[in-house]
Amino acid sequence: MRKIESEKITEEVKNLFLDASFNLPEDVLEKIKEAAKNEESPLGREIMELLVDNAEISRKEKIPLCQDCGFAIVFVKLGDKVEVTGVGINKAIEQGVREAYNEGYLRKSIAYDPVYNRVNTKDNTPPIIHYEITEGENIEIYVLPKGGGSENMSALKMLKPAQGEKGIMDFVVETVKAAGSNPCPPIIVGVGIGGTSDKAMYLAKKSLLRPIGEPNKEEKFAELEKKLLEKINSLGIGPQGFGGNSTALAVHIETYPCHIASLPVGVNIQCHSARWKKVII
Repeated sequence: MRKIESEKITEEVKNLFLDASFNLPEDVLEKIKEAAKNEESPLGREIMELLVDNAEISRKEKIPLCQDCGFAIVFVKLGDKVEVTGVGINKAIEQGVREAYNEGYLRKSIAYDPVYNRVNTKDNTPPIIHYEITEGENIEIYVLPKGGGSENMSALKMLKPAQGEKGIMDFVVETVKAAGSNPCPPIIVGVGIGGTSDKAMYLAKKSLLRPIGEPNKEEKFAELEKKLLEKINSLGIGPQGFGGNSTALAVHIETYPCHIASLPVGVNIQCHSARWKKVII
């Protein structure tokens, strides 16, 4: 059994959120540059070039990529031969979030009570943590600062199995169309198919951690990703909603087996500031 101090986890989580807030992933930046070259709208192309400039300024000046520094979402792959010593992994992660948002002067956006007492917690905690138990002696931690504008465009639909691929495509495309400029396009569209209602939504968000350009491992779903991307980019929403053929940078699909009576489909949209980072401890 390998022992990992909770202080180590706190330090890594803090560094991940700071890194994610200031440094746009290289795959996202390169895709924006590529899309700018292929953008048919002059205004859309200009906006894309400004997004590239923004990313460069953020990296150099260590200032947030976006004024919305996001809900702190954390995905953890916890090895079954790991023992966390100290305060425990939940508290360690929460402390890492607290330190990152305070030390990095990142905007705190979490309201303690969602309905009756919407007072800011003032340190962007608590985070949302998803755990997956795996074999081994390591801990993999992925952080995803998720902005409110894109998160608000999430959607779930319990399709009938007979609706199949067409039903999925219609729902995803209509969700993006209804979102319009709200999630700050060009976007990444996360799609979760299968499982239960909650599992589909989890898969949709988890898919946003996949690097752009890495298709679904199953050919039929990789092909569905391509079809959806083409249809979404034909909507004409364009960069920041000003028109063009660069509404989405990618569509990522994740799947899970489901009940014979069900076909759950979840959609989670990520804005152009597609921030995420990972570390293996």
